[in-house]
Amino acid sequence: MDRSWMKRPRISEEYDNGVEGFLKFAKDNAFDVGGLYFCPCLKCLNGRRQCLDDIRTHLICDGICPTYTKWIWHGELPEMSSTPPTGPVDEQVGDYIEDMLRDLGQEGFRQAHAPYYDTLDNDSKIPLFIGCTKYTRLSVVLALVNLKARFGWSEKSFNESLLLLKNMLPGDNTLPKTHYEEKKILCPVGMEYQKIHACRNDCILYRHEFTELRNYPTCGVSHYKVSFGASSEVGSTYIDVLSKVCWYLPVIPRFKRLFANAEDVKNLTWHADGRTKDGLLRHPVDSPQWKKVDELYPVFVEDPRNLRVGLVSDGMNPFGSLSCNHSSWPILLIIYNMPPWLCIKRKYIIMSMMITDSRQQGNDIDVYLAPLIEDLTKFWVEGVDVYDRNAHKSFRLRAMIFCTINNFPAFGNLSGYSVKSHLACPICEKDTSYIQLKHDKKTVYTRHCRFLKPFHPYRQLKKAFDRTSEIDSAPIPLSGVEVFDRVKNICNIYGKTHKKDGAPKNIWKKRFIFFDLPY
Repeated sequence: MDRSWMKRPRISEEYDNGVEGFLKFAKDNAFDVGGLYFCPCLKCLNGRRQCLDDIRTHLICDGICPTYTKWIWHGELPEMSSTPPTGPVDEQVGDYIEDMLRDLGQEGFRQAHAPYYDTLDNDSKIPLFIGCTKYTRLSVVLALVNLKARFGWSEKSFNESLLLLKNMLPGDNTLPKTHYEEKKILCPVGMEYQKIHACRNDCILYRHEFTELRNYPTCGVSHYKVSFGASSEVGSTYIDVLSKVCWYLPVIPRFKRLFANAEDVKNLTWHADGRTKDGLLRHPVDSPQWKKVDELYPVFVEDPRNLRVGLVSDGMNPFGSLSCNHSSWPILLIIYNMPPWLCIKRKYIIMSMMITDSRQQGNDIDVYLAPLIEDLTKFWVEGVDVYDRNAHKSFRLRAMIFCTINNFPAFGNLSGYSVKSHLACPICEKDTSYIQLKHDKKTVYTRHCRFLKPFHPYRQLKKAFDRTSEIDSAPIPLSGVEVFDRVKNICNIYGKTHKKDGAPKNIWKKRFIFFDLPY
């Protein structure tokens, strides 16, 4: 169906006819709920259901979203799209099955995952049904999962589609019935994850020397949930439910996977051989911080494939309800070796950790970051052998945290600086200028004009600010060495129940874990 009317003026006859054609298409093909359909106007953006008359009014008054050229919310199948895909999905998948099996069949993988590899290898040879020579069980599973990912199918609709396809095929077909069965077939292709047990009070992670502990000796809280009516003392009955779990997705196999694709390897060296060097700031590679790293660590810079990543973290409520007492902290890594149009794509943003609880971790977040810091330390000190698909040889990969990205409260949790007191500015520290409002007891921070140029006119605007001229100069931000001097003697004590009684108050609450990195 022609979509050119979507860009015509709303007062034109062509636009009116297009709206009527769209409404007829939606009525014939879309799934309605009590006569209500998704509205694609510029205000609703397929986020609300309306009746057809209201949709007509919205489209004429507000206009239709110009990028909604594939009417997937109104019954259009992917094959009906006005922009056909570059090639059949089964051909795209089939071209890479042999390469995938060869990569997974390497000696190191086969020794560690021999049963999984053998099952995957067998599925690549089993026909979809007796007499079928074009499709195997593995190729069909890969093609269907690829479609699910490309077009955002829900798991429920995907299961219904699988059941329908299985009933349509001959009775001896080997197609899985559910998405869960498909994931079991593809489990060797996926990345590993670690379920790390944690203390309920954020004191420790039950790993290394603490793995077998039932109770953490300092706070006395049970490793597992205690059965109803029992106490946490010795001899109590435990049920097999963990008190708290941290999900860690190791970064070493994920960084290795980046170099398994030849095109991705070329993008990972863009910062050295693909960018325009004209002195303009378009990417972190043009920043003074990047050049400073080049000066301090020439050995690291010698190989442009070595990774510089940005660590992103913040707390969120995944349920979208303020009444729900739940907090999730994802820890993400952004690869800054890539060009700016790729490094922020979801495909290349790596989730390394997920911390979930009803309470925020606060300064105790360092307890959960320990596995990630250990892997990143290994990348810096020893390096990791990685196979470069573009060069067809292995090399020693190193990586470093180039920067952290977070809002101000998350900055306080990561750095240990007190961002909620009168001295909340980490640049000014004890020179922070503030006023305590008399009636509503709020703190207002003042004298920001000192950060302007010496003869800026705002410095003389007394009435617009706090009725004083700001002629003093701005404080100089602390360097990494100066921050380390302030926190190096702080003894870190983690846990919600542990307080340093009698200890002198300090605006720096901890020696944050990033100082464990050699750089």
